Amino acid sequence: MSDVDAAALGARAEAMIKALAAISAEPGRLVRLFLTPEHRRAADLVAGWMREAGLTVSEDVLGTVRGRVGEGKRLLIGSHIDTVIDAGNYDGPLGVVAGILAAGHFKGRPPVPIDVLAFGDEEGSRFPATMASSSACAGVFDTGTLDMADRKGVTLADAIKAYGKNPDDIAKAAYRKNEVLAYVEAHIEQGPLLEAENEPLGVVTGIVGQSRWRVTVSGEAGHAGTVPMRMRRDALAGAAEMALMIERTAKENAASGMVATVGRFDVSPGATNIIPTSVAFTIDLRDMNDTLRHAAIETIRRDARTIAEARDLGVIFDPFHDAAAVACDSGLQQQFADAIGALGHKPIRLPSGAGHDAQTMAQLCPTAMLFVRCRRGISHNPAEYTSPADMGLAVAALIRFIENFKPPS
Repeated sequence: MSDVDAAALGARAEAMIKALAAISAEPGRLVRLFLTPEHRRAADLVAGWMREAGLTVSEDVLGTVRGRVGEGKRLLIGSHIDTVIDAGNYDGPLGVVAGILAAGHFKGRPPVPIDVLAFGDEEGSRFPATMASSSACAGVFDTGTLDMADRKGVTLADAIKAYGKNPDDIAKAAYRKNEVLAYVEAHIEQGPLLEAENEPLGVVTGIVGQSRWRVTVSGEAGHAGTVPMRMRRDALAGAAEMALMIERTAKENAASGMVATVGRFDVSPGATNIIPTSVAFTIDLRDMNDTLRHAAIETIRRDARTIAEARDLGVIFDPFHDAAAVACDSGLQQQFADAIGALGHKPIRLPSGAGHDAQTMAQLCPTAMLFVRCRRGISHNPAEYTSPADMGLAVAALIRFIENFKPPS
């Protein structure tokens, strides 16, 4: 094994992440959305780091920056550089930075050929679909998403063109199954378990399945002072009752770890003295058991219709994301566990409650993930923080993983 200075790697990772965090669409908070000028600047910065690490750089039609070293079937290492709105600095960029530093450690002669991938769309913060970049790499891109529009009415197809790319080239972004060995990703945990165990690193056992829906509840506008309560068709009151029902459904499945979130409410006409005529809200439902997840969705749809009928309202469900639960490859898990153990730490095994590009890449090849402790488990929040020491250990573990890598059978 080569010598690894984890402290120096952690300091370098922190400097790189701070440089990326300075690229934002808004002063005072981090906003870096897919296929925007900020994405372009971040991609160019990452490409420069890849070249400094001795990697050959290219970029595909969905904006994924690829740094390559070595010839032959390859190990893919990656994460994303887009953010949520008002983001923390580490969610996504840590995995990209760790991949670059780990690949660069071998000075152009890694024991296995490597591609480091910086995906541009994992969060789905701009368009109502997630993981477009990794879907293209995995060869499972849904061309129907090209017609999806952001809040300004710009479609994904138009955004790709404005970024200087051609949507007709999407198929060219796909890896062939016979040219890849595996995909691995380092990522902050986004939860509190590693901190509770006082361990810096964990091995992900699997990634939860997700369902996302837009729900529109329609009623009738009326004067807030003149329509009696018994005669109202209040879309907001009905939607609020549905939101509580969704929460209750998840709690009834708590034994499997199910979680449900109503994260957005849009009320129309949105005036103080008018009964709401329409409400659109979102549902995000997650569980490691896909059968239970789909059953819960059917329960929610049935109970929402019951609520709507009782209140004389209309309700429409529109699905816009469904991702199956993914089990991480057991052999790759053990290789990460061995790498953590070689650094003198206990390899905690835990599932991921958040979605990741690894979930999509699993449709191409075996996948695994390395989790890194983050303070208080906070993520999707400016308070998100992972220490340089823990990041250095993550890069060191990734280097050990590469040195001893055995392709999944």
